Amino acid sequence: MSTTEMGPAFFLAVVVILTACRLVSRLLRPLGQPPVVGEMVAGVALGPSVLGLLSPGLERAVFPDEIRPVLYVAGQVGLVVFMFLSGYEFRTDRLRSVGRTAVPVSAAGIVVPLLLGTGLAWAAHDAVDLYPDGISPSVGALFVGVTVAITAFPMMARIITERGLTKTRFGAVSLAAGALDDAVAWVLLAGVLSMAGSGAETFLRAVIGTAGLAVFLGIFLRVRPGALERARRLTGEQMLLVTVLLLFLAAWYTDRIGLYAVFGAFSLGVAFPRDPVVTRAVEAVAPVSRIVFLPLFFAYSGLNTDFTLLSDGGLLLFTVVCVAVAIISKFGACWATARLLGEPQAVAVRVGTLMNARGLMQLIAINVGLSAGIASPALFGVLVIVALVTTVMTAPLLALLDHRDRSRRPEETPSAGMTPTTREP
Repeated sequence: MSTTEMGPAFFLAVVVILTACRLVSRLLRPLGQPPVVGEMVAGVALGPSVLGLLSPGLERAVFPDEIRPVLYVAGQVGLVVFMFLSGYEFRTDRLRSVGRTAVPVSAAGIVVPLLLGTGLAWAAHDAVDLYPDGISPSVGALFVGVTVAITAFPMMARIITERGLTKTRFGAVSLAAGALDDAVAWVLLAGVLSMAGSGAETFLRAVIGTAGLAVFLGIFLRVRPGALERARRLTGEQMLLVTVLLLFLAAWYTDRIGLYAVFGAFSLGVAFPRDPVVTRAVEAVAPVSRIVFLPLFFAYSGLNTDFTLLSDGGLLLFTVVCVAVAIISKFGACWATARLLGEPQAVAVRVGTLMNARGLMQLIAINVGLSAGIASPALFGVLVIVALVTTVMTAPLLALLDHRDRSRRPEETPSAGMTPTTREP
């Protein structure tokens, strides 16, 4: 395919992707699913698992091999902006009123899934083919553990906001614990990527590069007040340009040191000042990226997801057990910790439900693992199923809990939705 032919082919692929994502999202809306779930499902449907199975010729015609690298790059733009926005939404002030509950819940929600996921992958690596050649089983098992421990903080935040739950006890605890979970999970994933590097030079570059990133962010935080004063004198377009330049520079840097672009984007988002002039620039970046570019990431992920690889009995069993371990470890650890800290059952069970969702964040992590050569296509498919199942079950389970509480007599109904966020155990 010539360069001039790639343009029309790319445009057609984008039209198909965006249309499919919107249609599937609309179909799933009556089930209470957020748009990101529809986009995840649409991405898988456009790949070899559905479209390629039903019509291999059509899949190759719409998504020829030549345009897949272009889809990858365009999807990375959406992904980098998304991670920047996720970092920008990270709020340490959320920890103040609920910190005594949120911190232990977050710790349990990381440690238990990490240990059980790692243990499961380690126990199964001799029975099923999970990793590419040259990947140590210990590194691969740690990668599985980290991805199982991730929480979909941005999706959780949207569910809580859309349902008007931000002032509830369980909403505040979940937001704080989920934000901590994501930050810790990305640090752990960076460590696994460094361990998977080929030789001491790769690991050393990652360590030194990370130290350099920390120094830059420290300097950025020190000069931020003065920079913010100058930023207030910029026009909207100038501030938008500065934001994009810094974002892409951070993404380029962390990619070059071997930690991948998402880490730089998230870190910069956390460090960015919260000010109306900055927020306007951030909000200007978000819509096009969210509506146009991010679905291309889902499509590229779907093109790498082949569920037919899971037809092997051993892999199928591993998939079922992995889903069960992911749900039991995350939901169970967060629920049990909240209960041990004195939270009412209605609060604890909703915290566990929200923390259990993996969503886009796990999809990002496993794509990083696939690109880094840690995960095989089969393991990628397994973890996509984990992400889909744990994400799809969140909204219906919350609705079921609300319905159950409404059906009780008033004197028996727990006041989960009205519990003050300032309550401390």
